[in-house]
Amino acid sequence: MNVKSAGRLAVLLVLLGIVLYPLIWMLGTSFKSQTEILSNSSAWPQAWTPGNYSEGWTHFDVSMGRFFFNSALVSLLTVVGNALSCLLAAYAFARLRFRARRLWFAVMIGTLLLPSHVLIVPQFILFRTFDWVGGPFPYMPLLVPQFLATEAFFVFLMVQFMRGIPRELDEAAKIDGCSPYGVFRHVILPLSRPALVTTAIFSFIWTWNDFFRQLVYLSDLDKYTVPVALTLFIDSTGQSAVGPMFAMSVLSLLPVFLFFVAFQRMLVEGINTSGLKG
Repeated sequence: MNVKSAGRLAVLLVLLGIVLYPLIWMLGTSFKSQTEILSNSSAWPQAWTPGNYSEGWTHFDVSMGRFFFNSALVSLLTVVGNALSCLLAAYAFARLRFRARRLWFAVMIGTLLLPSHVLIVPQFILFRTFDWVGGPFPYMPLLVPQFLATEAFFVFLMVQFMRGIPRELDEAAKIDGCSPYGVFRHVILPLSRPALVTTAIFSFIWTWNDFFRQLVYLSDLDKYTVPVALTLFIDSTGQSAVGPMFAMSVLSLLPVFLFFVAFQRMLVEGINTSGLKG
């Protein structure tokens, strides 16, 4: 290894250490006692306290397992909703001909410029009018919009991908007697797998880590998701269980990490073939 390669490797290792240090610090803090958290600022604990994990898991009247189940339910249903609705909307924009198609596509792209927090108040009023807020299934405000192709980013991603599919395939399918639905079923859907995988991965990660929208719409303890439940470790009286909170924070990262590792190859393939490579 020459000096230039060694220098590059050293720079990469330093950057890797900077990026990973917050995660290492959080992992080490999850094994510290309450006293040591206040006195020891280093990443690794002087005395290991693995009891933070068991204490954090049973800290509330509702087990953390319930919160993990709620997060998994919301995230997986969001993945299904985004994949189905955005794929259908993208097929209409990319392959079908209808009046004002370009105008509506421009309007959809324009919604990407709106910060999501700007829409919270009107959406809350609308969903409360529908009696979805605080209802028997309080996840309705979080899930129903995902089945209506409201995520313009994923629609745009799929449109760009479908524009790269040769139209000769559509014409060949029509010659064989396929309707527009048949073209979608037998041509577009099988070839859109990379874009669907990319949509599924980002939908899962963003929804699992979402905090603000879930905080707004969820009010019952047994319906909380993991990000909302983590805030309960520090209550309004100033009492805090920082060690258990960090322990549960570490566990909350595992599903996202495993999901990303399992589909990493498909994610890279999907991005490279979805019109995002510039």
